[in-house]
Amino acid sequence: MLVIVAPGQGAQTPGFLAPWIADPALAAQLGRLSEVSGIDLAHYGTEADAETIRDTAIAQPLLVAASLLTGRALLGDDVRKVGALAGHSVGELAAMALAGAISDDDALILVRERGRAMAEASAARPTSMTAVIGGDREQVLAAIEAAGLTPANNNGSGQIVAAGTVEQLEALAADAPRRARLIPLSVAGAFHTVHMEPAVAHLRAVAEGVNPADPAVTLLSNRDGEAVASGEDALARMVAQVANPVRWDLCMETMAARGVTGLLELTPAGTLTGIAKRNLKGVELFNLNTPDQLDEARAFVANHTEAE
Repeated sequence: MLVIVAPGQGAQTPGFLAPWIADPALAAQLGRLSEVSGIDLAHYGTEADAETIRDTAIAQPLLVAASLLTGRALLGDDVRKVGALAGHSVGELAAMALAGAISDDDALILVRERGRAMAEASAARPTSMTAVIGGDREQVLAAIEAAGLTPANNNGSGQIVAAGTVEQLEALAADAPRRARLIPLSVAGAFHTVHMEPAVAHLRAVAEGVNPADPAVTLLSNRDGEAVASGEDALARMVAQVANPVRWDLCMETMAARGVTGLLELTPAGTLTGIAKRNLKGVELFNLNTPDQLDEARAFVANHTEAE
């Protein structure tokens, strides 16, 4: 069974789209997505520096566009061969579009407004996120709670992301859980926490203009890892998720329960396959990062479609 996943914010690196838009057809597709979003995605994906693309209002549309561009290049418009689709945080919008729950254009409009609203919410007070790697799970969760933080991303064995104010994160660093390593993330806010509530209200209003459809393939939700049967439910969950923790651990539990044999991560790939390596033992992994990998990626898809 094949699962295709779309990464979330923090996965972007300078120039990561350059190999893709060397192809005129893909460059034209990205240009159209740029027109829809009102953001020069080609510039930000090829020329902008790390600090520039760290901006939430830029990073989020850039990542969704990248997953759509590379997902369409891999699969075309027929996703029925895919066993399940899932996206981490903002990657949910790309997964929803690839699954047919919303259009690509709606995904770009929603992510543009999501990114802007979350950037505005982040500006209200200095907040951020820190990955806690290793340590005893219960001790890690207790330390996060003691510091007044939220376990905003639960990424399974060995990785929980804490989010909150800068002062709270400093308190966690000063009294870190035993045998745990703390890594500050390249994000500009405490995403998936109460600090993002103002963004939820704005995004909900924008979502009222979207006409969702039922997904054509299994679409997993960040809220609880469950398959979402209707487009309306998927859209409502995505909106609410902005201020609620991402349960990627539960998404992986569902993948395992459904018999996943191969997991392919769309560009910029590496983060989610790294998590899967620790949590989905025996599952074959593929990082799709450059167009010269497409033939190999299609063979990977065919192999795990046959196994399904």
